[in-house]
Amino acid sequence: MPIPSTTARELANRAYGAGASVLRGQLVSDGGRLIIGDMDLQEWLREHVGHEVILVAASIGETEGQRRTCRICGREYDGLECPHCRDARLRLRGG
Repeated sequence: MPIPSTTARELANRAYGAGASVLRGQLVSDGGRLIIGDMDLQEWLREHVGHEVILVAASIGETEGQRRTCRICGREYDGLECPHCRDARLRLRGG
């Protein structure tokens, strides 16, 4: 079931800011087989063929003590998201 594009973009931006890989575009079917858990990913995605989609992939693991570089502002930070960009985003969006 589709969600509003602004909601999808906000989710994608947060995921990207946390270091996830984000893809956006028209989904087409072209063969191949990938499995996540016990779900065939191609089968799962098939219901979205023909729609514009945003996919977020994040490897799950410990991030404690790992220094990251923000893809937006270039500052180094610890944790899941850049505190400088998070504060700016909250300030600009009024949240």
